[in-house]
Amino acid sequence: MTADLSLLDATDQAGLVHRGEVTAVELAEAAISRIEALDPVLNAVVTPMFEQALDAAKAGPSGPFAGVPYLLKDLACELRGVRFTEGSRFLAGNVSTYDSELVVRLRRAGLVIVGKTNTPEFGMAPACEPVLFGPTRNPWDTGLSTSGSSGGSAAAVAAGLVPFAHGNDLGGSLRYPASACGLFALKPTRARNPLGPEYGDVAAGAAVEHALTRSVRDSAALLDATSGPAPGDPYCAPAPDRPFLDEVGREPGRLRIGFTARTPSGDLGHPDCVAAVEHAARLCESLGHDVTEVSWPEFTPEVHAAIGTMLDGTTAWILQYWIRRVGREPGPDEIEPLTRALWERGRQVTAADWLVSVEELQRFSRRIARFLGTVDTFLTPTMSTPPLPIGTIYSTPDQPWRSVEVSGPAVRYAGIVANLTGNPAMSVPLWHNAAGVPIGVHFLGRYGDEATLLRLASQLEAAAPWAGRIPTTHAHHLLTGQASLGRAT
Repeated sequence: MTADLSLLDATDQAGLVHRGEVTAVELAEAAISRIEALDPVLNAVVTPMFEQALDAAKAGPSGPFAGVPYLLKDLACELRGVRFTEGSRFLAGNVSTYDSELVVRLRRAGLVIVGKTNTPEFGMAPACEPVLFGPTRNPWDTGLSTSGSSGGSAAAVAAGLVPFAHGNDLGGSLRYPASACGLFALKPTRARNPLGPEYGDVAAGAAVEHALTRSVRDSAALLDATSGPAPGDPYCAPAPDRPFLDEVGREPGRLRIGFTARTPSGDLGHPDCVAAVEHAARLCESLGHDVTEVSWPEFTPEVHAAIGTMLDGTTAWILQYWIRRVGREPGPDEIEPLTRALWERGRQVTAADWLVSVEELQRFSRRIARFLGTVDTFLTPTMSTPPLPIGTIYSTPDQPWRSVEVSGPAVRYAGIVANLTGNPAMSVPLWHNAAGVPIGVHFLGRYGDEATLLRLASQLEAAAPWAGRIPTTHAHHLLTGQASLGRAT
């Protein structure tokens, strides 16, 4: 039963509970068994919560996802009484004292949280290899990175440990690991999901919460369960016309899809990424959409400078926040070299610098809005390289900026645009390279319009199903006796 459950999405697992065919306890026990069997290979789950999960399952959870096991990323979203490290040695002994509003809503939906997943230190790299916990390995090829920062969650879902898992996204941190691990990831509109009670917004609204999923319907139904403003939120996303789940399977109509295989700099990414987007463009055209090659909206030097100021200032805020909360500064070996370099540079950012950058990015958002008046969605590769080998993205005290220099070429298709503008976006797993490694494609949508993206995603899912293709390291192989460690075949 454990291995069979690993092939079901959350909607199907919840259906088993609602029909009385499986109990919440059985789902939790099966997920725990899968984690115990495969996490020594993957290193995705850094804080198991097995006893708490079984207690929650025995209590008889209700809601749309009653009894479905879930994993929480160890970043930004807190769970009372559980270790909370944000991937940093500085917080290795930290324990949360409150539940984030998102956790309240996840539990209200019936989810049983079985543990917390790995993340790079403070989520500041497109890799999941913190010094504190070590690297998470990609289930498609355990020598490769999961990307990041939601890499632990991505590995857990791709390997069938749980049907979906929490992640968050400040510059692509849901979509990059979805691309690397062959999953679907929707980055919702700014403020669609709550960040309280601790935060009003993060990085001028760049950060959002949601999940990595195998199916489009799971992403939509989960967003129905968690979205909407909480009392006191500084602003909220436009209300949807109908439940997001109702968009799944609804005809998207004849969409105008602009696409490019070129980066904002005008060059091409890796040939695998170019092939993936060209395949997606042909698929969309075969489904009746108008697909036209277009150019990126202008990225000025001022926009690039504003992005740098935002990342520097955000890192300085993160450290200042935790210094105030912990009551001391981190010791020499308690934060990684990149974090320290960003912190030191970020402390030079003035309030005026920050506000100038916010205004520059708001002007850029208006350019994107005008651009999306000419197309319904904008298609690019999600990443500009296939997943990199583990150990590629790292910094040293002598080379603190090395990880930025190495990882930058992997994310040249600028997934951060959706964070800067607040627009929804998604990575869709439509293609694999010759080595069997997934390569995602990225769709940017209009502000507040997750509906169009979900309709298109479900149409693509029906035309080119991806859920049946599973990686070499997957819980189903525990039943079949196939190898659970190694490269994709």
